[in-house]
Amino acid sequence: MKIAVIADPHFHDIDNRQSVGRGDRVALRTLADTNASTRVFNESFHATHALLDDIVRRGISLVIIAGDLTDDGQQSTMAAATALLAEYSRRFGLRFVATPGNHDLYAIHGRHQSKRFLNPDGSHMLVTSDPLAEQGGSVERIVSDDMYCGGYGAAIPALGDLGFFRRDGDLHWECPFGTDDRLEARTFEIVSGDGQTMRRMIDASFLVEPVEGLWLLSIDANVFEPKNGDLDPTLEKSYHDSTDAGWNAMPRNKGFVLDWMKDVAARAEALGKRLVAFSHYPVIDPLNGTWADEARLLNDTSFLRRTPRAEVSKAAAATGINVHFSGHLHINDTAVFRDGDDWLVNIAVPSMVGFPPAYKVVEMSGERLEVETVVVSDVPSYDIAFALYRVEAEQEGTSAAVTEATGHADFLSRHLAEMVRHRYLPKEWPQDLAALVPQLCLGDLEMLARTVAPLTPKDLPSVVASVSRTGPTKLQDLPFFEMIVDWYRLRKGRELALDFIEPARIAIYRHLAARFAAGAWPAGSLQDRLASFMRMLSDWLASAPSRDFSVDLATGEVMPRDHLGRTVRRQTGSA
Repeated sequence: MKIAVIADPHFHDIDNRQSVGRGDRVALRTLADTNASTRVFNESFHATHALLDDIVRRGISLVIIAGDLTDDGQQSTMAAATALLAEYSRRFGLRFVATPGNHDLYAIHGRHQSKRFLNPDGSHMLVTSDPLAEQGGSVERIVSDDMYCGGYGAAIPALGDLGFFRRDGDLHWECPFGTDDRLEARTFEIVSGDGQTMRRMIDASFLVEPVEGLWLLSIDANVFEPKNGDLDPTLEKSYHDSTDAGWNAMPRNKGFVLDWMKDVAARAEALGKRLVAFSHYPVIDPLNGTWADEARLLNDTSFLRRTPRAEVSKAAAATGINVHFSGHLHINDTAVFRDGDDWLVNIAVPSMVGFPPAYKVVEMSGERLEVETVVVSDVPSYDIAFALYRVEAEQEGTSAAVTEATGHADFLSRHLAEMVRHRYLPKEWPQDLAALVPQLCLGDLEMLARTVAPLTPKDLPSVVASVSRTGPTKLQDLPFFEMIVDWYRLRKGRELALDFIEPARIAIYRHLAARFAAGAWPAGSLQDRLASFMRMLSDWLASAPSRDFSVDLATGEVMPRDHLGRTVRRQTGSA
């Protein structure tokens, strides 16, 4: 049996006119918000259809959704997304099994959502569930309950057909609390860090056997820990958002889930069941061990905040769950953790609304788990919002370069470049380094790697002016910004990124990385910080197979597969 594993569809229903409170327009989000986001919005509508159509063409009937089915859990979006899945179930016999993501629900009572939607003239209006939301200036505001994101009590019943409750025909169903699937029987106490505030929260984890011999373990790794103080439990600000918490918050707040995982793994082995586990969040460092260099280069980033600590990976591996699929970060990655005899492989599944657009096809074959990564490059009507994007850009005096894309994958690759320009550089990079980026090209980096004296960013202009550049290829004049975009492509796509980067660029990147690796500079110098940048790039190029590969279910060895699907026996090491 083959299983499709998809993650982070972030479905936004552009045809749902109710979400903007009117019936006279399509609900298109602004290009400005799209360029500044880690995902695209409007394109998710046709991308989700294309993804499901590809799964149907492959004859796959069982689909795992590793969280964030919806844009932001809005009631209208939740209804549209689940209706779409129901349609594919009815027409093509697909069975969906999911786990909740941080964008699907929020704590107990939910939270308000406010979104900007485009008008035909390129201006926008604010649509919100919050009657107190400020729209600014003369921007039109529409208040609609349809925009509200529900909490567990509303969202899980809405997602109920995705495995969260027992279904007729299931051979087995259970949760950490037993076999009672009522939500009121699936609650636990969660306390604030100071131990003074307690809330009763729902855990939506479950185990289901949809077909004989296959156990699917859906782990709810969302943790909404109350903040210190006796705060109003209905307010968003009263909780720590699960977005950055993930598995790092699980041992302290949901230890009972880890205990249950250990019991499930033991029973699966004893009963001869094939066990596939998944949650929304990665349980192993998805940066291929580069977190120290990231901290040195960029200080505090969302990736660092979301990186599982080693002790958390150790606790998860000790449960006996050996293979785990995750979403959340919109990346393509394979990570391996070993601790004595315990081992765990985390397979990070990309999203159709972030680079690279892909999903995983999984097949149990003897003592191996075979994984194929399918890139969905072509999406019909991928350019549905382009005309309005151009109108918006003309009115705002901004760039609409993404609308030059020739397909969905190309659009997401271009979107990543805009995200680097509008989000990563201004928000995550130190100001002194970000200011240098437009001043440098690869030839300048070659020169810096040959400069023995340690430099600071303020030294750079005079040094660049006084030293003639040489480079190994004609790419020496390539702007440093282009290399940074490729750096992020590799960070997010690993092997898949190589389809979007010219081999000549990869060659010069390897050359520069080797030059910086050969140097020794004082900590904190410009060259030392750039050396961290280069090491991370090298590590991603050398990471475990992430396109088509096999996992030995006895040893945890990850081996690449060739174009014919044959396993190539090569030890990859651990991450």
